[in-house]
Amino acid sequence: MNAEHRLVVIKGAGDIASGIALRLYHSGFDIAMTEIAAPTAVRRKVCFSQAVYEGRAQVEDVAALLVRDDGEMLRAFAERCIAVFVDPGAAVIRRYKPVAVVDAVMAKKNTGTALTDAPVVIGVGPGFTAGIDCQGVVETKRGHTLGRLLLRGSALPNTGIPGAIGGYTTERLLRAGADGVFEEAVEIGDAVQKGDVAALVRSEAGGSGGVPIYAEIAGIVRGLLPSGISVTRGMKAGDIDPRCEREHCFTVSDKALAIAGGVLEGILRFSISIRNCS
Repeated sequence: MNAEHRLVVIKGAGDIASGIALRLYHSGFDIAMTEIAAPTAVRRKVCFSQAVYEGRAQVEDVAALLVRDDGEMLRAFAERCIAVFVDPGAAVIRRYKPVAVVDAVMAKKNTGTALTDAPVVIGVGPGFTAGIDCQGVVETKRGHTLGRLLLRGSALPNTGIPGAIGGYTTERLLRAGADGVFEEAVEIGDAVQKGDVAALVRSEAGGSGGVPIYAEIAGIVRGLLPSGISVTRGMKAGDIDPRCEREHCFTVSDKALAIAGGVLEGILRFSISIRNCS
């Protein structure tokens, strides 16, 4: 595979996007990811978006580096790392034509991805229509069709209810009870009981008091926002896994890997079609 045919740009660097990046990286692609300036992914231990805060992020056996320009991107690739840009508009697509663009922002709508962005364009989840704004759409809803590459139509609509894990849906989420500054009371990987305080929302950083966020079920804290980030009332701030498998906090989920498989299928399938037509 020639160097110019290895670059895939993934819009978003949250847990689903990071699972996609991991699988594509292991399949031989160079990966550039785009993020906003203050990512709010809760599954931080499996998100390349953490590079925005720390300069570097490790997900399983792959590292990502925060880069500021195309030269730094190429150096990241030379070090066998993924490149992460703070680039909400995904300008890197226009500067450095990739073989494929994957929109994994998970916004539940198309925020600007077009069929003309690259030879292969894949939409992840609701908001995209195969043949209109991308070649294929990958289903993200848990169930029989999870990870399936759709060549016509769109993914199932978002219900607003998270998929059941261990028999729990909305109960496993931690949500901010007020507007303010988030502060962790526990860490990812910690065990909690129902009623434990998992975090606080304070009116200002370092302030006293605060509105507690209670665990609604017992389990392992699988995801949690970082302390110091601004939150709004009702915002998702964490995730508790009732299966109590601590290693799940530090490895890419089955859901992300299933979706990643659909994305990889789409890139290979449409790339072969383009070569056969040229």
